[in-house]
This record gives sequence, structure tokens and C-alpha cells, in this order.
Amino acid sequence: MDEDFSKAVEEGLRLSKRICTGKPSSRPSEQFMERSSTMAAGLLPTAPMAYAVISDPRIVDNPDIPSYQPHVHGSCDPPALIPLQMKEIALEIDCCLDAALVTVKGRWRVHCVMGSKSCNCRVVIPMGEQGSILGVELDVERKSYSTQVIQTEEDLNVEKLLNNEDGGFMNPQYFSCTIPLVSGGSEIHLKACWSQKLSYKDGQFIITIPFNFPEYVTPIPKVFSKGEKIQLNVNSGTEKEVLCQNASHPLKEKARQVGKLSFLYEAEADSWSRKDFSFAFSVYSSDIFGGMLVQSPPMHDFDQREMFCLYLFPGSNQTRKVFRKEVIFLVDISGSMQGKPLENVKDAIILALSQLAPRDYFGIIAFNEDISLFSSTLELATEDKIKKANQWISKSFVAEGGASGSQQLIAQPLNKAISLLTKSPDSLPHIFFITDGSFEEERNICSIMKNHVANHQPMQPRISTFGIGSFCNHYFLQMLASIGRGQYGVAHDPDSIEAQMQRWFRRALSPIVANITVDVFDHFDALEIYPLPIPDLSAESPLIVYGRYQGKLPDSVKARGILADLNDIVIDLQVQITKDIPLERISAKQQIDLLTAQAWFSESRHLEGKVIELSLQRGIPSEYTYLVLRQNQPEIKETAKEKSKKTKLLNLEAAKEQYLVQGIRIGFGNIAATAENHPPGFLMPKQPENHFLVDKAVGCCNRMCNCCCCMCCIQTCSKLNDQFVIVMMQLCTALSCLACFECCAEVCCDGSG
Repeated sequence: MDEDFSKAVEEGLRLSKRICTGKPSSRPSEQFMERSSTMAAGLLPTAPMAYAVISDPRIVDNPDIPSYQPHVHGSCDPPALIPLQMKEIALEIDCCLDAALVTVKGRWRVHCVMGSKSCNCRVVIPMGEQGSILGVELDVERKSYSTQVIQTEEDLNVEKLLNNEDGGFMNPQYFSCTIPLVSGGSEIHLKACWSQKLSYKDGQFIITIPFNFPEYVTPIPKVFSKGEKIQLNVNSGTEKEVLCQNASHPLKEKARQVGKLSFLYEAEADSWSRKDFSFAFSVYSSDIFGGMLVQSPPMHDFDQREMFCLYLFPGSNQTRKVFRKEVIFLVDISGSMQGKPLENVKDAIILALSQLAPRDYFGIIAFNEDISLFSSTLELATEDKIKKANQWISKSFVAEGGASGSQQLIAQPLNKAISLLTKSPDSLPHIFFITDGSFEEERNICSIMKNHVANHQPMQPRISTFGIGSFCNHYFLQMLASIGRGQYGVAHDPDSIEAQMQRWFRRALSPIVANITVDVFDHFDALEIYPLPIPDLSAESPLIVYGRYQGKLPDSVKARGILADLNDIVIDLQVQITKDIPLERISAKQQIDLLTAQAWFSESRHLEGKVIELSLQRGIPSEYTYLVLRQNQPEIKETAKEKSKKTKLLNLEAAKEQYLVQGIRIGFGNIAATAENHPPGFLMPKQPENHFLVDKAVGCCNRMCNCCCCMCCIQTCSKLNDQFVIVMMQLCTALSCLACFECCAEVCCDGSG
């Protein structure tokens, strides 16, 4: 999908040469277009963008200054994408605990289509880490559109929705939707909201938002004012001092309170931002600390239990001891992992091995139809053993063999990994499971692992899972990680595998408090916790647990756990009522994902219904709901009786003006694709490359391999001799008559003559 999108933009930039700006100019986009096609990957959006979707190249022109354009023949199939010029952009970020709520407002002009013509326009929003769209509003030509989550069971024309499908994710980090029939010269006003996770490294929270605009979206002439605004609010949820570390843009501090910061950047920019927005801050503490935030639910919430958020931060003590570990790497090396996926997995594992302490133990298992072990027992992580392991990985990690998708294929290596663990009382066992496929009887595998974990004492093994691409059952992987108190990681495209895996390893390989419990939780009947059981506290990541409860909390509660020296630790958590942190919004995505994993595992209709209710109420799409872009109906004052008569009609008409947003759901895996060894990350079959555009001014014959040039045909036929043309026509007619005669003889005369 990324490659197809880049090629469509590349074709659009070629078409934009037709746009006359009133005076000769050397556009940066034209210089870019002269580069080789290998640069196409650089055309993926690195900031919120809008594109004109061009199927008919004849409509491409300046809407203000009509110019003489060379005539073109043919069409663009698939359509080309011309980046629209941007006139205004504003970014508002609210950082709360380990999450951020982001709102972007932008304004673009359809500068590349004749004023008398119209085209579809596509908006693409790249989001940060674990981004989840919360809502999109669009205003165009006195029409307004907004996204809405719906159920398939609603009385709407779902077949029509499916026929109108458009937009969606190129991959889960890019949200896209299409606006129908926008006139040339019109302006598009966008407001989009999403949530994303903050990354955490070396005691710092880091927010990164794609905000790098290409030069070709700058309006021409450049005398147009360009407003750029960034507003940042930080609420750590703690009573600790917040320290600003660094920022990518010149932010001005507007307010400071205990645990809170506020910044603003606003300017009339000469050119748009050419780098992503990033901001780092830390919550200072020399030791482990935490707290519990409590909030009453909104009045409209279907769940009226109290909400809570329990947080534990590792503190700034970099010398704190981590657990001695027994680590087993369990890696899928089936044929589908060939190429970049397996190479990136190799590099990430080699780096993880180098970060083990000499007192740690490790093992490596590679599997496809067969199982291959680095050693029949766990090895001490000495320099010599790690060197041999690296050589074994280079030799043995060869993507080949099938992946039948059977239970035995994955159950056997998992059971083997469990059997290698020594049940040592002073080490924390950990299994890292990496795959790009789905397997039969995954629920049974979860049940088997649940029993293994419960029976493995004194330290239960941690199971961390990592899914590559779209053919995994990511809810199976999340459930398995939840059962094993481990970490779940994902990479939806090959380019992000190594970086995501390194972060995943860092979190899982640095536990400082294990077996965490909270005493007050035992006294509540209607308690719900996400995730459960509570994972370990890592030196490389804060621990955030959300939930609901009924009852009354004391002023403080105690969290208990085990330190790396096997001594007990008790952490006092002050209970604080909060109103300025929207717990229901920042926890919704995590709650929906974990509930979906539980619903899949238990096959519970009740849990599925709960996911649907949460999805509809929070406006976050799920596996059981649809996200549509709907044209808003103008408000007309009517009596109750008139409204009642028109309800069904309005519903049917609304269905005609809504478009299904694709790519939102990741699905429950694809066993058939796994069995056929399809490479990971391919969300759909690749369409044939068939951009064809015929422009006699540019010269069509140098692109004969993918063009259909009517003018060339006309010019060729005009040079043929008249008598030759007559003879050819008579010959074709005679051959047709002979064919008809033979057909009649076979059918009518039964072939008997």
C-alpha cells in the first residue's frame, strides 16, 4: 500500500507541471520529480496532508488563472494524487500520564483543478506511536462531514456503505478518508483528534508527532500569510516536579504548576515546519513512586462504576538492581519471514543478547515445520557463548519451510521453551515469542500456557509476544502476553520491525518489581482491571493500570511486590480525586483492545457487546463496529410529528452520503495466508501498476508500454493508403463470414454437412 500511494503522489507531482501560476517558477516539487523512482518512498506523508484525487488529467489547471493547456487523452488509473497547498495549520497536544490527546486543525486549497470542475480529495493523517483516531470533522463548500462509529445491525444501508468504501489506513499509523466532489478553488477545513502513547527512555517521557511538511505544499505566490500554531499542555497526574528536557520547536512557557506545564508557539511562518514535533519531559523522583487517580464517570456513561488509574514510575535511580533472568527467544523462521523481516529480527535479537548480564541465562529456538535449538539447555550469557549464539543465528535463521497453521506447529516449540526453564528461585524466566502468522486452536494454546504458567513455581514465566504484519492474530498474542504478565509488541511494516523490537526488549528485560498486587482490590466485588494480571514494573517503562470499581477507597492504598534481591517492597499510593485528566478517553483504546482479546478467548457474546458499547460511546472503532465518514445534515426546525414521519427516509438518505473508512480493524488473523507463506504486512493483493496518461505536448510514445494514445492511432491511420484500407476491410469481412458459416454448419447441421 505504501508503494502504491507513493507512486500515485509521484504521478500527481508530474501532473502538477500543468498548473500555471502566472509567471515562470522553479518549483522544488519539479526538482524532486526528476529523481529516480527509487525515491518514491519519500513521498509518504510525514505530516497531515490533503490530496486532489485525479482520474481525468484534463481538469488539472489553476482555478484562478485559466491557461492554455496541451490536450491530453486517456485517464489516470489508478488515480493520481496531487498534494494540495496548505494555508494554515494548528496543533494542540494534551499529555496526560503516559498518553497524549492530539488535535490538529488545518486548511488546504484545491489549487490544481479548474474552477468549473470537481474531484475527490483525500486527507491523510500520520499518527504517532500506537495512535488511535478519535474523530474527524471536515468543512468544504457549505458541506460538513464527520466520522461516526456505527454497528452493522443498525437500520442503515450497510450494502451501500460497503459499496462506498473509501479511505482508511495505509497502515495503522496512517488514517485516511476521502471527501467526494470538491470544486476547484475550494478550501478544505480539517479538525482531527487522535490519541497516542508517549514513549519512555532514560527516565524521560517523549511525545513525537509527524509535522514535517514538504516544500511543495507551500502556496504560490508565497505572499499568502501562513499561520502556524502549537499548543502543548502537560499534566503528569502526580505531585512531583515536571522538568522540561528539550523541544523541537521554539515553545514559550505560559503556565507552570506542580505536576503541570503549558507552552505555546504561534507565528506567521515563512515556510512550514520541516521537522517532526517532539518534546521530552521527566517527572523527577530518586526512587520508585506511584499513586491512584479516581474519577466519577460522565453522566452519559453506560458504566456508572467509579474509574481509577493506578500508576507506578521507576524513578531516576539508574543503578537499581534488575532481576537475574532466564531468557528464551522463540522465533518463527517460516518462508513468509524471508528478506527484511527476518533480517531485522536477527539484528534485534543480537542486540538483545549483547544487553544480557553475565549472570543471565539464555536459549534460542527457531521453528517452522521443524524445531531447531541453539542448545539443549540454557547457556550462561558469557561473551564467548553470545558470540557462538550470534554465529548460530546467522547460520540457522533462514526463512524456509511452510507454516501449516496447525496447533502442533506452535504448541510444540512453546512447550519446549517451558521445559528448558530451570525453576530457579532467584531468577525471573522469560519467553520472547516472535511470529508473523496465525495458528489453529489458538484458544487451546492460551489455555495450555495458562496452566503451565500457574504450575511453574516459585517464579511464573513471563511470556512476551511480538506480531509482524497483518496475518497474525494480534488478539491471540495480546491474550498470551496478558496471561504471562509479559509485554505485547507489534510492527505493521518491515521498516519498523527492528526499532519496535528493541523497545519491546528493553521494557521486558529490565524488570525491577515483580508479582505486583494491590491490597484494596481484594475488597471490591465489581472490580475490573486492565491489564490483569498486573505486569511487572520495568526500569524502562512506567506501569499504568486502569479500571472500574464499586465501593469506597481509603485515602491511601498499598502496592506490594518483589524486588530483584528477592526482598518484598511496599509502596504507599495516595488516592487523589482528579477532574482535569479525561481517564475515560486515555484509557478507552487499551480497554477496548484487552476486552476484545478476552472476548475472543472466551467466545463471550456479553464481552463483545461490551466492546461495542464502549466503541460507540467513545467514538473509537473496534473489531465489531464500523467507522464511516458521514455528511452532516443541515439543521431544520421541525415539529416532533414531522420528524417522526421523516426518520426512516433520513436514515436511508444518510446512508447514501456516508463512506466506510477501511483499514481500521486488524482482524483475528489469517490462517490461510499463513499456510500459503504470504509475506507479512500485505493488507490486500497488490493492484497492477497502470498509471496511464497521454499528453501529446509531453510526448506519449516514450511511454508506449503503459499508455493508450488515441492521437497516435489517428495520425497513423491518416497516413495509410485509401485502397489499402479498403482491401483490409474487405478481407476482415470475408473472414467474419467464413467464421459464421462454420459456426452454422456445426450447430444447425450437427456437423454432418
